[in-house]
Amino acid sequence: MNKNIYYLGFVSFFTDLASAMITPVLPLYIVYVLNEGIDKLGIVVAVATFVSYFFRILFGYLSDKYQIIKPFILFGYLLSAITKPLFAFSSSYGNIAFLQSTERMGKAIRSAPKDTLISYYAKKDESGKTFGLHKTMDIAGELFGALIILAVFYIYGDSVEVFKNIFLFTLIPGLIGVLIVLFFVEDAKYTHKNLKYRFEKEDSKLFPLLLSYFFFMFFVFGDSFFIITAKEAGYSTTFIPVFVIVLTLTQTLCSYYFGVMSDAKSSVYVLKLAYIFGIFSITALLYDFLWLGFMFLGIFTVASLNATRSYISKNAINQASVYGVFYGGIALFSSLGALSIGAIWHYFGQQSAMLFSLSGMILVLMIFLFLAKAK
Repeated sequence: MNKNIYYLGFVSFFTDLASAMITPVLPLYIVYVLNEGIDKLGIVVAVATFVSYFFRILFGYLSDKYQIIKPFILFGYLLSAITKPLFAFSSSYGNIAFLQSTERMGKAIRSAPKDTLISYYAKKDESGKTFGLHKTMDIAGELFGALIILAVFYIYGDSVEVFKNIFLFTLIPGLIGVLIVLFFVEDAKYTHKNLKYRFEKEDSKLFPLLLSYFFFMFFVFGDSFFIITAKEAGYSTTFIPVFVIVLTLTQTLCSYYFGVMSDAKSSVYVLKLAYIFGIFSITALLYDFLWLGFMFLGIFTVASLNATRSYISKNAINQASVYGVFYGGIALFSSLGALSIGAIWHYFGQQSAMLFSLSGMILVLMIFLFLAKAK
């Protein structure tokens, strides 16, 4: 594979290491340290998710139109790196929602151009393998970040001061990722010189599959809610990172495999499997099999992302624009889903939220299978 694929992998490794130090901490900090309700957590997740994904439409379009790739990638990573430590100074869910949205804006800026750069350097007929390898590097960083949090909680406890020091420490790996982009990652030009900045007929054929994914994401029980579920089940704050390690380790072990499967079989086949594992994840939670729930969530995450990104890479004409729409659809549906699940949990209870998630995912899978068979 091209060296830039590996460089970008290491960038994601360090950036996701920093992000993984936030993942198990932030939901607990909002609900149990700041004493905000689960509905407030839903609001934070919804706002941050919307910003993270919706603005990928804009920057995907700008990347296509003005041929801007590396500058967007660099600025996006820099914005994320300098925002994470500021969580240490937050005192309300409103502050956290603003900072999390700003940090996610950095991801919005870099995501579509980064996917385009990966596609540019990927060898023909190996896009699934390339994205699988890159996702493996992402998740390896998340695994190390979760291990660091486990060690910190075990040694120093879970006081408010420990939470704040964790936030501050994320600056170091974040800046390492920025430096790798600045000095090692090479920019690239598009092979198509005269792109029309509208969707071609071939691009529109991708939308039915993407729409099914958007609806499925609406009903997905996100990792923040999984973490609170574990806490409500009686697990200590110190032990919570172990579940995150299970989640990320599962993704690390499965990502490359599902990438290769997307090439060997088809992206549609892998997406079907992903939907099934998504349903298994919430079913496991309902029956108190938390370990299996986190594992199945990990499989769903990597399988669905690898399948959809590979599908776009192989079939889209204006790739960055289609990637932008892909992430924009996730923005709308995932944010509304997080708001709905948080509100249902707050007003009707945890089990009602789980049943809402499960029934919705089953319905989407049934429709997807019916349409795939009809086609």
